[in-house]
Amino acid sequence: MPTVSEKERAIEAVRTLPDNATIQDAIERLCFIAKVEEGMRQSEEGHVVPHEEVKKQFLK
Repeated sequence: MPTVSEKERAIEAVRTLPDNATIQDAIERLCFIAKVEEGMRQSEEGHVVPHEEVKKQFLK
């Protein structure tokens, strides 16, 4: 199975936007995808905060 390049993934993300999408919409979509992928990478590497710790931080 061939891997898809980041450029190809970016093009596909922009291609799926509605016809009336703005440049800002495209930038937001690409930033969102990049942030999700970074979070997944961090999670896979074990760089996470336990759920209970997050709850404590929000209840301060």
